Amino acid sequence: MVENLLPTRFQFHLQRLEPKRRLTSLLASHKTTLFTFLWIAAFGSVFLWQRTAYVSSGSRAGPVGGKFTIFGKIKPVRPLPRLRPVVFDLKDFGGVGDGFTLNTEAFERAVVSISKLGSNSGGGQLNVPPGRWLTAPFNLTSHMTLFLAEDSEILGVEDEKYWPLMPPLPSYGYGRERPGPRYGSLIHGQNLKDIVITGHNGTINGQGQSWWKKHQRRLLNNTRGPLVQIMWSSDIVITDITMRDSPFWTLHPYDCKNVTIRNVTILAPVTGAPNTDGIDPDSCEDMVIEDCYISTGDDAIAIKSGWDQFGIAYGRPSTNILIRNLIVRSVISAGVSIGSEMSGGISNVTIENLLIWNSRRGIRIKTAPGRGGYIKNITYKNLTLDNVRVGIVIKTDYNEHADDNYDRKAYPTLSGFSFTGIHGQEVRVPVRIHGSEQIPVRNVTFRDMSVGITYKKKHIFQCSFVK
Repeated sequence: MVENLLPTRFQFHLQRLEPKRRLTSLLASHKTTLFTFLWIAAFGSVFLWQRTAYVSSGSRAGPVGGKFTIFGKIKPVRPLPRLRPVVFDLKDFGGVGDGFTLNTEAFERAVVSISKLGSNSGGGQLNVPPGRWLTAPFNLTSHMTLFLAEDSEILGVEDEKYWPLMPPLPSYGYGRERPGPRYGSLIHGQNLKDIVITGHNGTINGQGQSWWKKHQRRLLNNTRGPLVQIMWSSDIVITDITMRDSPFWTLHPYDCKNVTIRNVTILAPVTGAPNTDGIDPDSCEDMVIEDCYISTGDDAIAIKSGWDQFGIAYGRPSTNILIRNLIVRSVISAGVSIGSEMSGGISNVTIENLLIWNSRRGIRIKTAPGRGGYIKNITYKNLTLDNVRVGIVIKTDYNEHADDNYDRKAYPTLSGFSFTGIHGQEVRVPVRIHGSEQIPVRNVTFRDMSVGITYKKKHIFQCSFVK
């Protein structure tokens, strides 16, 4: 699925496409192999036809009980691994995966059962089997693995009356979009330890379309909720799943430590899906994001640490973050952003081996007077920009504030930015760094940069107040 979204010219970035290239080479040189390939393709089309066809004798071919069949035989179900000593199935708690039955109580009962096991038992695993599992928001518990089987999909209920209201985040003050309480996330956890969300690429679907429309029409009185939000927690692993169509930010770890996000696909429409950031580490420490594909309606990744005076008072930085081996796209904003909510400070971030394609901006750092805090020691290595309007942006006048009570003399400090191995094609403006007299950008280095620009411009580097 992901490969089909990428332009042909850089599909080589996906290693799993290597066998296809070898096959193409063989077909070009061996007619016998070509005949064999065509025969296999024809035979495969019979399998595809079986998914919907019914044989005249009355015996059914195609789906049987929702499972793919081969000549009337059910395809073997991929076995689910045992990752915890105790394993539960959502069906054991009354879950019905028909896409219509509300399964909130089933999830809640399962989580309560796992919470009773205790830390000494090694925790529990909740398997979500194939099916479409409609639910309102529910909470996780410590020492828990949520496992999404192949062809399973957790669906967020669309009616906001089922989404609980929570206090505003302490580092954001009155609320990010609207003053007052905010909607909770579909999958939520706080003050937890040892949490795993994984699977055989099952899906968490926020069904955000109705949220986006209501937000655009200003019909919501509260800030929208993320798809997955984990707060004040540690030892978090999220791997091998798909997350899509979040009402708001997709994955929001808030004030967490020791977080790993690996081999995750995050999707939302690139337009018409406002603020559907992919991953937003917020006041997080010791975090790895790797081997992911992200294409959303806002920043693919945005590192944050609080907003204006509220973030300054909360005082929790984002630090020691490694982001690597990603393919990202953002038509609206940027592939990887830092800020603009960075009042608690952001430091020691390494971003390497990224492909950013068909995006408005590649890399973006944004802040403003009133933010306070700092952004320092940021390293970028081996970035490929393909059809990007502006490659690298540092902006110091992003004047969006929580309220009018921010300190206008709280100037952030920006220093220590290293860019090495920046390559690509069809980039309109490779570098745009706009500091100010109050917020100069210090200690910026570029090495090994070769970007094919779309238009001839006098100023390849557009810079001001850079020291």
